[in-house]
Amino acid sequence: MPDAEGHPELAEMELRAVLTALADDHRRSVVVTLLGQPEDTERTCQSFGLPVGKSTLTHHFRILREAGLIRQVDRGNSRKVRLRRADLKHRFPGLLDLLATEGA
Repeated sequence: MPDAEGHPELAEMELRAVLTALADDHRRSVVVTLLGQPEDTERTCQSFGLPVGKSTLTHHFRILREAGLIRQVDRGNSRKVRLRRADLKHRFPGLLDLLATEGA
């Protein structure tokens, strides 16, 4: 069962949800961008510069969060995003390596 913020537990992360989330170019670019940064990098949703409105941005990050690709944490009056790198490596070995080649 997902936690209060909608993050699924490791065992609940489903390949279908992950692939659906990654099928969108904007969402995939968020993951690829985070992959290219140090492991503990946290960024605000707006810092990715996606060319979409605020409600659409919220939708994209909800899809990423509910698929288990990112963890969102409230920091004061902003929400920070971090890639769930270790969980993804454990649950879907090789997936992040494939995505990293897209960002290269």
